[in-house]
Amino acid sequence: MLTAYAPHLGGLAPLPHGEDPARGRWIDLYQPLDQQVRLMRSFGVEVPTLEDMEEIEISNRLYRESDLLYMTAVLPGEMPDGKPVAMPVTFILSPDRLVTVRHHAPRPFTTFPTRAERSASGVSGPDRIFLGLMEEIVARLADILEGVGKVLDQTGTHVFEDASKIRDVVLKAALIKIGRQSELMARVRLGLLSVERVLSFYTAAADDHPDAKRLQALAKSINRDVQALEVHADFLGSRLGMTVDATLGLINLQQNNTVRVLSVVAALFLPPTMIASIYGMNFDHMPELHWVWGYPMAIGAMVLSALGIYALARWKRWL
Repeated sequence: MLTAYAPHLGGLAPLPHGEDPARGRWIDLYQPLDQQVRLMRSFGVEVPTLEDMEEIEISNRLYRESDLLYMTAVLPGEMPDGKPVAMPVTFILSPDRLVTVRHHAPRPFTTFPTRAERSASGVSGPDRIFLGLMEEIVARLADILEGVGKVLDQTGTHVFEDASKIRDVVLKAALIKIGRQSELMARVRLGLLSVERVLSFYTAAADDHPDAKRLQALAKSINRDVQALEVHADFLGSRLGMTVDATLGLINLQQNNTVRVLSVVAALFLPPTMIASIYGMNFDHMPELHWVWGYPMAIGAMVLSALGIYALARWKRWL
C-alpha cells in the first residue's frame, strides 16, 4: 500500500486517490507491491526488500547512496492479524521527499500525519518531516514505557498487598503478565537503540544541508530524549526482574507450606501406624490380644500418639 502526504495548513494531508505521488513530500510504503517498487525506482529511489532490511550489520542499515540516506530502525508494532512484533522500518531521505518502507504497523505512522502541525521541526521539507516522525516514534516508545510502569505498579500492589491470601493461580497469572511486559520492554529497548543510531547517523550526515545547524540541533534534542528513555527502561527492567523474583519466591513459599502441611499430616499417622503394625503381628505369645481392654487400649494409644505429634507440630509452629 502506498500513501503520499503533502504539507497542508501547517500539517500533513494525504494526497487524494489517483493523484501523482510525486507531489508528496512523504511517501509511506506499507508492504509495497512490485508496481509501487517500480514507481519508486522511477523517482530514483531503490526500495530495499524485507531481507535487506533485516540485515543486522550497521553498514546495511545506515548508509548513503549518492544524495540518498538509507536509515533502518527496528520499531515495535503489529502485524495485520494483531500480533505484536518488532520489525525493521527503513527511512529513505532525499532532497525532494522522505520515503518510508515497512512491513508491519507501528502506531506513529498512523498518528503523526494528524499531529504533524504540533511538531517542533515542522513539515516544510523532507528532513523536517523525518525529524517530526522520529519525534513521534520516540513519544510512542515513551508511552509504551509508561504503560509498562503502570502494569508493574498494579501487579506489584496486587501481589504484595496481602501475599498470604493470594492463591497460586493468581501468582502464576501475575507472572505471565510480567513476562509479557518483559517481552514488550525488550522490543522498546531495541527500538530505542536503533533510533539512537539512526539519529546519530543523520546528525553526522546533515553537515552539507543548508539548514544543518537547526536540523542537527533538533536531532540532538530528540537523541537526548532517547537517552533519557534508555535510563528509564533500565530502571523498569530492574523492577521487572525484582517483581519476577518476588513472585517466584511467593509461589515457592506457598508450595513449601503445602509440602510442610502434608509432611506434618504424614507424621501424625506414623505412631498409630506403628502401633497397629505391632498388634497386627501373628505371634503366639502376645498377652495383650487376650485382654478385655486390649482393643480400647490400642485405639487410645493411637489417638494419644497422634495428638502428641499434633501438639508438638503446633508448639514448633510447623502448622
